[in-house]
Amino acid sequence: MIGPLTRGIFTPLLSLFISQSLSTAFAKSNREDLTIMHDLMKAGKVRPAIDRCYKLNDVPEAIRHLEEGHARGKVIITFE
Repeated sequence: MIGPLTRGIFTPLLSLFISQSLSTAFAKSNREDLTIMHDLMKAGKVRPAIDRCYKLNDVPEAIRHLEEGHARGKVIITFE
């Protein structure tokens, strides 16, 4: 519970040494928005961008793929 609070304290200090920034966004879903998203997905107008799927045993390879910047979508880990 304290973890997110420490980010707010240390982020300004870290920004003196690194070029990355941290931002937080909150979203509140409601039935109307979810219905619209459901209809769009069902119609095929919204599709997830999945780059690759890896098995749980191949997590190190998946991490390397992400670190090298090759992923062009989400990387999925399956528990098969």
